[in-house]
Amino acid sequence: MTRMHPFNRVLAATASLAALTLAADAQNLSPAAEGFTLIPEKPSSVFVDATATHVPAGPVLHVTDSVFVDVDHDGDLDVVVSLERGINRLYLNDGKGRLTHKPGAFGTVQHDSEHVRAADFNGDGNIDVVFVAEEDEAHQLFLGDGRGGFTDASDRLPATSQGNALAVGDVDGDGRPDIVIGSTGEVGQAAGDPVRPAHNLLFLNDPRRPGHFIDAGRTHLPQGNDQAEGIALADMDGDGDLDMVVASPHHANRLLINDGSGHFSDASDRLDLRVPLETRDVKVVDVNGDGRKDIVFFNLTSNNGGWVKDPQTRLLIDDGTGRYRDETEARLPAHRFSSWAGTVVDFNGDGAPDLLVGAIQVPGFVPLQLRAWQNDGQGRFRDVTLDVVPGITVGRSWNMGQGDLDGDGKPDILIGGWGTQARLLLTDVAAYRASLPPAERPGPRPR
Repeated sequence: MTRMHPFNRVLAATASLAALTLAADAQNLSPAAEGFTLIPEKPSSVFVDATATHVPAGPVLHVTDSVFVDVDHDGDLDVVVSLERGINRLYLNDGKGRLTHKPGAFGTVQHDSEHVRAADFNGDGNIDVVFVAEEDEAHQLFLGDGRGGFTDASDRLPATSQGNALAVGDVDGDGRPDIVIGSTGEVGQAAGDPVRPAHNLLFLNDPRRPGHFIDAGRTHLPQGNDQAEGIALADMDGDGDLDMVVASPHHANRLLINDGSGHFSDASDRLDLRVPLETRDVKVVDVNGDGRKDIVFFNLTSNNGGWVKDPQTRLLIDDGTGRYRDETEARLPAHRFSSWAGTVVDFNGDGAPDLLVGAIQVPGFVPLQLRAWQNDGQGRFRDVTLDVVPGITVGRSWNMGQGDLDGDGKPDILIGGWGTQARLLLTDVAAYRASLPPAERPGPRPR
């Protein structure tokens, strides 16, 4: 992702350290000694914030992405986390959503990782993991042993780039997962530094050596300066293969159609792009239940540089002819915050996909509360944040991973934060509360 100005980095780090200090001070306070009782916030019937008890502390980590997978074959989902300028992490699950850090699972060297995805790339029945990095261009592939251990096989990735997007799926129809990496071409941080053209990468899984990859970007993808920050693989034209939607911060977003063999052609003229966008994430989902895929673009006004573009999240609806009409004004809540990412989840269990949307005030890079937008079943969304999302989720929401961590059959959410604590929202509210010690009734203590 595009870098913050160094001065803004200092401000962000300072704010994060201040928050850490305040948290530590708060933990040292004794309600009995200080004459106060803790006042719990209004409970949500959908999520409970289990961060304090279930997530390893990391208030200044830059958690850029996460994926939920069972790496040790114990029947529950574990969490793999990518870190910007950190050592990527594995959190093992105890089966009830309590996460424990396993140090060194992905080496001991810090990288500038932006995204992570997982699949069984070599066909041995175990989950493998791929990370992409931006500044140091250290894309990494780790092969799982099925017991929570990984072997570095990054030399099997045939090319590198300043990676800012990642998707995994079988694009050539051979039954093996392939890798798509979206790239940006930035080189320096100072004004006037040269920017080289960015070329997205397509790594096809080698059918003769599963788990090794063939560089097919130059032969299978349209060439151009993509500047991609988000990629979604989905069957957009109903022919049974995976097409590609590309989100860009600097150029128009793109739609690429697959011929079934992994060769993609540009069909971006089918996208109704009415305003200039700085898009950082894209999700493909049927929001109105008509059986056709629609597109959600999550956008910034700028990368904390000022008010530049309209950051309104945009919703494009498949009109039935394979074209995507912008119906944002009629279907989404209006907003002025910037969003680096969102996720699709049916949080109220009515069968219609809802949205959780990360929110950061820009300019200023000010942490805001995660937003919850509820679908009416027809693809029209309303903001239900105060009823659904615990207020403690205020942060610089950078991404959201999801999966059933606590075993209740409903997806839980890990909110990755840039320089703020990653937060865990569990859906088994009753079980979590029952696991905690009794809380005192709020109110002033008698003198």
